[in-house]
Amino acid sequence: MRVLAVETSTMSGGAALLDGERVVGEYTLDVRVTHSERLMAAIDQLLSDAGWSAGDLEGLAVAVGPGSFTGLRVGLSTVKGLGLALSIPVAAVPTLDAMAAMLPFAALPVCPVLDARKREVYASLYRWDGLGMRREWDYLAIAPDDLARRLDEPVIVVGDGADAIGSPFARLVQPPRRGPAPAVVGSLGHARLAIGDTVAVADLTPIYLRPSEAELKRRGAAVS
Repeated sequence: MRVLAVETSTMSGGAALLDGERVVGEYTLDVRVTHSERLMAAIDQLLSDAGWSAGDLEGLAVAVGPGSFTGLRVGLSTVKGLGLALSIPVAAVPTLDAMAAMLPFAALPVCPVLDARKREVYASLYRWDGLGMRREWDYLAIAPDDLARRLDEPVIVVGDGADAIGSPFARLVQPPRRGPAPAVVGSLGHARLAIGDTVAVADLTPIYLRPSEAELKRRGAAVS
């Protein structure tokens, strides 16, 4: 199955093409240029370099958060448009799942942590069970100190919010990217597509964990 994967929940997002389990191409750019300015250009370039057309795609995978509210809207809007135009299935991949999947075979539990701003981080906990990284916690929006108190054994902590976790059990890992690789989103998405674990385009929604700034402003205006 030929799959296009999109990751825009973090600053270092991008896109990837997979043919089955093989990564054909991947685009990432960790700079302060908005995803809306570069995502479609990246997709077009990937397809061109691979010698594919959009019509060759058989499935889509997209990171659905938690992460940047604006970035997620860009990624999901793009995938919704492609899904409708091409009439192909879509797999939703939680961002923290994809981050944990970058450390397969880890001997210790893995805690991916993303900076959520407002003195919080997004996090969860995963453990390798011989087949994959299995999530043991809910997805959390939590204060760094509260997350540190939840760690009661040595844990690999990874992500752009990892430095804020002051726990003696935290084993910090600093990979060369802030969030998940688009290719990993594609790999997890391909596995979901293969078993029919898909999401209707109309039902494709991000994992926010807390209200957006715009929603908070609307609530404040309604109260006043």
